[in-house]
Amino acid sequence: MKILVCIKQVPGTNKVEVDEKTGVLKRNSADAKMNPFDLFAIEQALKIREQCGGSVEVLSMGPAQAEEVLKEAIWMGADRGTLLCDRRFAGADVAATSYTISQGIRKIGTFDLIICGKQTTDGDTAQVGPELAELLGMNHVCNVQDIVETGEKSITVLENQETCLRELEIPFPCLITVEKDANTPRLPSIKRAMEKKSGEITWLGMDDLFDTDAGHYGLEGSPTQVERIFPPTTNNDRIIFEGSSEEICVRMYEILSEEKFV
Repeated sequence: MKILVCIKQVPGTNKVEVDEKTGVLKRNSADAKMNPFDLFAIEQALKIREQCGGSVEVLSMGPAQAEEVLKEAIWMGADRGTLLCDRRFAGADVAATSYTISQGIRKIGTFDLIICGKQTTDGDTAQVGPELAELLGMNHVCNVQDIVETGEKSITVLENQETCLRELEIPFPCLITVEKDANTPRLPSIKRAMEKKSGEITWLGMDDLFDTDAGHYGLEGSPTQVERIFPPTTNNDRIIFEGSSEEICVRMYEILSEEKFV
């Protein structure tokens, strides 16, 4: 079975510089780490490979420093990685990001199963996985909490719908997005880090893809634009009630009534 895991490097801190002109994060200026949700996606792929055989590849889109998360994935057990890296990819919104990744996947080959983390900590849209599946014409299931069974022609998963878990069987090829805490990710192996120092990561730019129209990538290819970024406002105003439980409850009810909440 051929499995691909899409991963991303995200800021390791909330103190990230923003380009005031474009509204885009300055990723080169911040400490970075692998998106936490992607660790669970990698672990799920490795567990399926251990059970069914095959290969696990990882793919990421980002600046040159994003190669580090590909290395981390390989040290965890992935076979090889691909980095989509080109200045013309910068500033992409969800739609342009999904399109770029879909073009990268078409370039590197076909896969039985694509696994993504549910969402990223820097965007929190949870949209790239589903959009990627649509662009590739694949069946997909989001919010996967567990894998029930992996067969020759399909995979059965438990989908987390907040109020319940739904069991679904999806034929290959397909894409799933994995919930946080779906498993326990393994640590990178020092032995693998020493053995696999180079040769397992391929870089692809826009000119390497099938679609080389710059209008489909980055800021130019993004249908949405950031108008303004500003720090959240804080409100520390508070009222402290003193008295018995009954007196406090009566006072709270009076305030809620005045504000027409009840």
